[in-house]
Formats: sequence, structure tokens, C-alpha cells
Amino acid sequence: MTKLSRDIAGPCLAPQGSVVAVGAFDGLHRGHQALFAQVQRRARSLGCAAAVVTFEPLPRTYFSSEPLPRLSSVREKLLGFAAAGFEQVHMLRFNAELAAMSAGDFVQRVLVERLAAKEVWVGADFRFGHQRSGDVALLRQLGEKAGFAGCVMPSILLEGARVSASRVRQLLGAGEFAGAAALLGRPFVIEGKVEYGNQLGRTLGFPTANIHLRERVSPVGGIFAVRVGLGESECSWPGVASLGVRPTVNQVSEPLLEAHLFDFEGDLYGRRMAVEFVAKLRDEQKFDDLDALKAQMDHDARSAREILGMNPVLARA
Repeated sequence: MTKLSRDIAGPCLAPQGSVVAVGAFDGLHRGHQALFAQVQRRARSLGCAAAVVTFEPLPRTYFSSEPLPRLSSVREKLLGFAAAGFEQVHMLRFNAELAAMSAGDFVQRVLVERLAAKEVWVGADFRFGHQRSGDVALLRQLGEKAGFAGCVMPSILLEGARVSASRVRQLLGAGEFAGAAALLGRPFVIEGKVEYGNQLGRTLGFPTANIHLRERVSPVGGIFAVRVGLGESECSWPGVASLGVRPTVNQVSEPLLEAHLFDFEGDLYGRRMAVEFVAKLRDEQKFDDLDALKAQMDHDARSAREILGMNPVLARA
């Protein structure tokens, strides 16, 4: 069972000791997965807990004036940690207090006092502490004094380049979904609960299931051929989706993901839905009137059907 904690101060979370992975872990890509597997192996070998230390909001988001596109929501991260087998998830609130904490205090208060670390595993570019003053060399130095080993996970290379969240974001932004999936180890998906909209799509012949992204910034935007999964099912239902602010009608202040499922009949409100992005059709654009919008939507639907293949006979919901 995975236990979640968020506070810097408090009792020791792993009295028997722990092997700890530390990082932002946005996207839980193949590099992260390799690190998690190594932490699990070492925790079993040492007979102690497997723990992860991560941060929300992401440190880059906290310091940057520009919004950082997210590869995974907080919920998706937590589910990924649980699936990886972590017993302790220490998801620290990245705020002014944590940003001002020295590297030494972070090691003592978080890794030693809260997690009784025996080994701490990080990536080669890991930085920590006030103004990113700590690096791998300092982690090892402080670890020697505190009684744990600072360990570096070698980078995972794919086609000669390092797997990283930044590279995944670049590929997604360019509409290269197959390349991004290779780095992630799975297709890129946005999931959430279907909420009520203004039902304009229904009047245009394209009823949509809507997911509000709220404060989450997506690495993709535009019109897409997609596959949709409902509840716990895999993403297999073909459809077409838009992700943006709807500039033609009822423009919204925050991005909205609207998915039209081909040949679907049923009520999706309140259900969880996952949208897998298969191919980008075009950027979002503003049309002169609803007739022009409807004509483009018809064209987008035909393009999506062609990309996804002829629809199989699907069970009705």
C-alpha cells in the first residue's frame, strides 16, 4: 500500500530505513521508469522501504514566469508511483519555504529525519537546495556524513539521445506522437472527469465529452485524431478532439479538451475518460460563422476516420 505525505516536518516515515528516488518526475517516462526499477531492486536487497520524493508544483513552474506544459497530472503521477511499487510518496509542497531551504537542510530534514535514507538515487543533472546550489557531488558528500549513499542513475538513451521530459514536450508540441510514445513507454494521454458544457457540439452534429484542464498547461493544442478510453478500459474508441479555447463560439479562458467519439451513443457525464492523441490534424482557428465551422468539423472528422482506419463494429454504451 502506498502512503502519501506532504509535509517537511513530522515523524520518520520509514523507521526501517528507505531507498529513495528524488526528482520532479513529470511524465514518468522511460528514464524515470528505469530509476524506479533500480530503487525497487535496491530496497528489496537492503530489506527496507522504497520511497520517492517529488514536488508539487513543479520547481520549474514555481520559478518561471512562463507556464510549463505538464506531461502528467498530480493524479497520474500518484497512480504511477503506486504502480511502480513505492511504499512512501513524499510529495513536498514547493513553496517559498522549500525554495529557501539550503541543500544541507534538505538532506537532514527530508532524507535523513523523514525517510531514514540508506541510498538516495537521482539523475546525473540533479540539483537541489536554495538557488540550486546542491549537485550530485554535494549529495554524495552530505550522504557520507549522514550515513547514506548518494547514487546516480545513468541516462537512458534512445536513438542516441537522452530520454527527458523536455524532449517529450518538444516532440508532442511538434505533433510527433509516435516519437513521444517511444520516450514515454506508452502513448501520451490526457485523462479527467467528463463535465457539462454548453452542448453546442450536439447542435452541430458533433456531441462532445469535455474535460476542463483548469490550471494544467497542456503540451499540445489544436485538432486531433484520438482514441478514447472510458473508466479503466484501454484507449480504443476512435474519435476526433479539439484542445484549446474555442475562438469561434463561447471562447473560454482556460483550455478545454472536447472529444467526439465516433458512432457512440450514451451518457458520459461524470465518468472518467482518457484521450490518447494519435495525430494532429490542424491548429485551432477562428471561423466567420457556424456554417464554416461545421464544414471544417465535417472535414476534420473524415480526416480522423481515415487516419484511424475504418471503424470496427463497437458495442454500444
